[in-house]
Amino acid sequence: MRNLNGKKKKYEKQLRKEEALQKKKQKKAKRRKNREYTIVSYFFVLIFVSLIGYMAYFNIWERDAITSSPYNSRQNQAEDRIVRGSILSSNGQALAYTQVDDQGNETRIYPYGNMFAHVVGYEANGRNGLESLANSSLMSTHHEYVDRLKNEILELKNPGDNVVTTLNTRLQEVAYNALGGYNGAVVVMDPKTGAVLASVSKPDFDPNTVEANWDSLVNDSTNSSLLNRATQGAYPPGSIFKIVTALTYLREHGTLDDFSYNCTGSITQEGHTIPCIYGEVHGQVDFTTAFAESCNTAFVQMGLDLGADAIQETAEDLLFNQELPISLDYRKSTIDLKESEGIPFLMQSSIGQGTTLVSPMHMAMIVSAIANGGELMEPYYIDHVENDAGDVVKTTSPSTYKELMSESEAETLKNLMAEVVNSGTGTQLSGESYSAAGKTGSAEYEGSDGSIQTHSWFVGFSNVEDPDLVVAVIAEGAGTGSKVALPIAHEIFNAYYYG
Repeated sequence: MRNLNGKKKKYEKQLRKEEALQKKKQKKAKRRKNREYTIVSYFFVLIFVSLIGYMAYFNIWERDAITSSPYNSRQNQAEDRIVRGSILSSNGQALAYTQVDDQGNETRIYPYGNMFAHVVGYEANGRNGLESLANSSLMSTHHEYVDRLKNEILELKNPGDNVVTTLNTRLQEVAYNALGGYNGAVVVMDPKTGAVLASVSKPDFDPNTVEANWDSLVNDSTNSSLLNRATQGAYPPGSIFKIVTALTYLREHGTLDDFSYNCTGSITQEGHTIPCIYGEVHGQVDFTTAFAESCNTAFVQMGLDLGADAIQETAEDLLFNQELPISLDYRKSTIDLKESEGIPFLMQSSIGQGTTLVSPMHMAMIVSAIANGGELMEPYYIDHVENDAGDVVKTTSPSTYKELMSESEAETLKNLMAEVVNSGTGTQLSGESYSAAGKTGSAEYEGSDGSIQTHSWFVGFSNVEDPDLVVAVIAEGAGTGSKVALPIAHEIFNAYYYG
């Protein structure tokens, strides 16, 4: 009997053990199953969140670009319902508007013709310039609600919204006329806000006849008239690059006071000679004098001492080889100072020759940062959008893009550029009721006939203590900077201050 009870207890114990083991297995299986459900749930939550983020990105950041795209078929639907709005200057002058005749035929009119051709652009044969950038606004309508409903019922088109730009017709006209028969570009900016006040490019075209002249324009390989040289031009900077070399020296040494150089009119290294312009002998110069007189030999020696890597690093800090915050089509500025290219290449690159290329718009941005205490404001062309009654729909708020340099660095460069006007190559700007600062440049290049020719550059700003206006000018093949580009800038400054 005792053995029987013992066996029974042993059996019950074994049974409980097996039941516990079974429960443990069931719990493990349940946890495994729950884990699988959890992973699947997280996966679907991730997809859902990603979809929301994707939609938000396109609706917030890419909406205007997608809506404005000439490949967007929805634009055709908008054209059936809306008369394209006008593009206006900052003082309300029509730069582009749509004329509707008695039969309802629409014609896009550009009252200023060639003058605003590149910046305003054209609407035929694919949109370009502000016609493309502002397309979504021009093809939207905030017309009075009741009238809008009435027009829709009667199958009449509603007027599109008008885009008011930052462009100043007076400054644009002066810049356009001052550039005259030279190919090149002029950019005028407000350094405190980033507003683009004028943008000229030549050779130009008449946007009123783009459709009729399309074949000849797109096949114009000699003049490239459709190219906006202000933002898409790529030029050797020549002596205006000395701004970059000067900043590199300042960053490496912390001061300019320790610099001294004896200019004998030329410098030779490894059989390669670079002269000062016209072979001028500047003698013993400090940094300020070397910059003001644009002494090539001093800056070549400076570049040799600094080295390629330091100059390249500073240039990239100033957005060379970088994407630029420009809303119109543009070309990146490039620099590639490889040590393997050798001493002669570094000598050339130190004074803006070599293979370095820059656009007038980019140089205007660099000078704007100098004028604005090192802070670059994001360039913009559209001030606000308004409906056909003049009620504001949306406004552009000035915004900081990036600090390109410290405030003390900007102040040092500002003083150097002021001395160019006070005693150097830019003295033509002195003696006015306003103060000015700048840098002239003469950039050599090989012409189509193999001869060496020179682009004329000027970059600078007015009212040195509290800058108002930044101007960048290039005149292709025109000679030295002080000969052509500087007088063009002078006319623009005078128009701004004297009306």
